[in-house]
Amino acid sequence: MRGITKFAAGAFVLLSPAAASAQTVEELQRQIDELKAELRAMKGAQAAPIAASPVPATTPIPVPVPSEQVAVAPAPAAPIPAAATEKEDKAWYERLTLRGYTQMRYNAFVGGDRTAPAGRSRVRSVHDSAINENGNFALRRARLVLQGDITDDIALYFQTDFASAVNGQSNGERRENYGQLRDAYVDVFLDEDHEFKLRLGQSKVPFGWENLQSSSNRLTLDRSDGINSAVPSERDIGVVVYYTPKRVQKIWDRLADDGQKLFGNYGAFAVGLYNGQGVNRSEQNRGFTKVAMATWPFELGGGQVLEVGGAALFNKVRPEVRSGGVSDVDFKDNHYGVHGILYPQPFGVQAEWSWGKTPQYDLMLPGIRSSKAQGGYVQVMYDVGDIGLGKLIPYGRWQHYRGGWKAGTNAPRLETDEIEVGVEWQIFPALELTVAYANMKRAEADERRTGRAEGDLIRTQVQFNY
Repeated sequence: MRGITKFAAGAFVLLSPAAASAQTVEELQRQIDELKAELRAMKGAQAAPIAASPVPATTPIPVPVPSEQVAVAPAPAAPIPAAATEKEDKAWYERLTLRGYTQMRYNAFVGGDRTAPAGRSRVRSVHDSAINENGNFALRRARLVLQGDITDDIALYFQTDFASAVNGQSNGERRENYGQLRDAYVDVFLDEDHEFKLRLGQSKVPFGWENLQSSSNRLTLDRSDGINSAVPSERDIGVVVYYTPKRVQKIWDRLADDGQKLFGNYGAFAVGLYNGQGVNRSEQNRGFTKVAMATWPFELGGGQVLEVGGAALFNKVRPEVRSGGVSDVDFKDNHYGVHGILYPQPFGVQAEWSWGKTPQYDLMLPGIRSSKAQGGYVQVMYDVGDIGLGKLIPYGRWQHYRGGWKAGTNAPRLETDEIEVGVEWQIFPALELTVAYANMKRAEADERRTGRAEGDLIRTQVQFNY
């Protein structure tokens, strides 16, 4: 400020006429030089603060915005779970999955009644037609399953087997590997927690723990005669209600996560009505098969679970007769069963027993009548676990049955005693190998052949899952 005052005073002196006349040229020149020097000093003093604190190049300069143009950003919405979003976005047909499995077998006779004279029983099984004098490789099952949740409360299940056989119409020769419907049903869940469900269509009849267990899960190569005789092929068309409490489902889920071979979720309790003639057969009377089942798993501690239960089935059936068609008489077909399973951790036991009345051919009549039937099995197994080359489960089973086989022509009487010892090797999830030795004592399922046959077999099965 002092420099500006001095500069103004000097300018006044220079511009004043009186002063100019009294000063010499040298004095004026000296004063001009002083004023220039002071002017430069003033300019330098003003530029110094600006250089000392420059404005950062990245600092934005605020620009006033009219209040009507200011928009408040909305609060971020709560994130939606990816699974829920994906499920809502999918169409019903995109929720369906396709899976299946195939079983290839080879049965080798070690000794016994592979053949027999006319009228005498040969070693045969109602569960495996490849056990015969000319048998070689055979496909036991070739299944494809289409399933999924159509909506949150309706589920679809559709299964076909492409290893079924039919007989030639002209000469009766057997034809292999035809497609046959096994399951076609929907589950309608009746409550929010999905504890109750209504099953409509062709599905398994809830009788016998082993019957309900999938053949892809079963240790033994075939089901037992005594339990399967109540519902050969395990299925029929009907309506059934299942109830599974959450605490039971929680136990089954844990067992499944542990790799246990469960029977599938057919409910802790079931009540149903079915046609009664059997799978893929036309209904022959207007009666219904009435069935009820209960099963309950008990946790014993240390992860061990014991499951026990029972079932009852009441039916009237008309078997096929050798003269053609089906019987014109309804035969009583009632069964009662109990089961118990101590899941292998690592040692396990599984047992079932059934008794009742079922149609069977009586040689003394001769003809079909309802007669007593009883039988079952006891099975032991040991879960060795993963040995580095896959999982091993050795097992042994004894089975016994005396009674009719209503699915056969003329409902022949079976007399079965069999011991099977084998091992299942789960090489990896997509491939399994089972090798077993079986000692069979059986009456052939043909009323024209009498007595019992006996034989020893080595049985093998390769199962591939997809």
